[in-house]
Amino acid sequence: MTIELINTGSELLLGRTLNTHLQWLGRRFADMGHIVSRQVCVPDTGPAIEQAVRESLTRADLMLVTGGLGPTSDDITRELIARLLARPLREDPVVLEQLRQFFAQRNRPMPERNRVQALVPEGALVLANPYGTAPGLAMEVRPNPFRENGQASWLMLLPGPPRELRPMFQEIVVPLIRRVLPEPGEYVCRTLRTTGVGESALQARIGPLLQPLVAQGLDLGYCAHSGRVDVRLAVQTAAAIDLVRTAEIVVRRELSAHLFAEGDVELESVIIQRLTERKETLAVAESCTGGCLAHLLTNVPGASAVFLAGLVTYSNAAKQKFLGVRATTLAAHGAVSEPVARAMAEGVRTRNHATYGLSVTGIAGPGGGTADKPVGTVFLALAGPFPTVVERNYNPTDRETFKQVTAQQALDLLRRHLVNDRAS
Repeated sequence: MTIELINTGSELLLGRTLNTHLQWLGRRFADMGHIVSRQVCVPDTGPAIEQAVRESLTRADLMLVTGGLGPTSDDITRELIARLLARPLREDPVVLEQLRQFFAQRNRPMPERNRVQALVPEGALVLANPYGTAPGLAMEVRPNPFRENGQASWLMLLPGPPRELRPMFQEIVVPLIRRVLPEPGEYVCRTLRTTGVGESALQARIGPLLQPLVAQGLDLGYCAHSGRVDVRLAVQTAAAIDLVRTAEIVVRRELSAHLFAEGDVELESVIIQRLTERKETLAVAESCTGGCLAHLLTNVPGASAVFLAGLVTYSNAAKQKFLGVRATTLAAHGAVSEPVARAMAEGVRTRNHATYGLSVTGIAGPGGGTADKPVGTVFLALAGPFPTVVERNYNPTDRETFKQVTAQQALDLLRRHLVNDRAS
């Protein structure tokens, strides 16, 4: 089964709008057992759209085109495809009435220009859009004059805005695909999330061990993020479940110290869940991350049960006033140092009566580094009912990535304690 996506929109190529369609649609197709073979993004120009659709028609069983179904002058997808397939456009009275009702419900007159959205290519199925004015369209191209032997293809058009496209795909397109396309073979995909180990080092540890399974059809992939690497194990064969299960055993055995979750679970969710299970609490003190750590934790529903406070003590004065860091410690060692990180963690824990205090202090750059503390230097500390633990890391990157990686490292410091404490 060959599936291709064509995203139209000059704003996507100009960088004015983030193109999230490939990630979202790719995941939805994979959940159904279909893998997207190709994706292209083209501007709102007739030649570009026509060339992309014409080329895709030569090989794809299903093409999904997004965008260009609105009422403005640059919304030309509908007309171009109708002309390419030699299907005359006709005004659909049902669609036109739905458009009128859409505007009437909002106490607004329907602009005459919106009437173009009621034009439907001959033989096309109308895909209702309760979330906007642009209905989707689906057409079976049979015979397909662009393909060898005239093999049939399906062409589906959806509006570009995600708030319209996503519910339409789930509610209307998915049932249609299941009805008109052959059932895919068994497909199993599992993602294991790791932290604290680089992509190359991770591959070196598990790649050779999994090579025999790759030869049997295992799709092994690595995806690096800020402070995290995901391992993807996927198979689309009769032995899918067994292959993935065998591969997962190997990965879990070799990377047990670095694995924190599977699927889409974030590290901060793991932390909140474990603290909740243990009936323990956390307070954090941040300097260089500027609240990123607290932001991640409070993204998790239920965080209020265990997360007591997050203090951004960016200046030395704030570290003294809110955390009790001594002026002599700051003067002797500097704000970015092991003693200060230790004092920050202990101070935020004590003053908020938390089970754990977690702190970060570092040099995000681009300036401020020294020979012994270059830009990217960071100290993490964890205080609790045990001797305070301090780690020094080096994250030489841009400021935003530095904050994300450092926050991830701080959470992993706490995760490792929670795992080891439970195991002991």
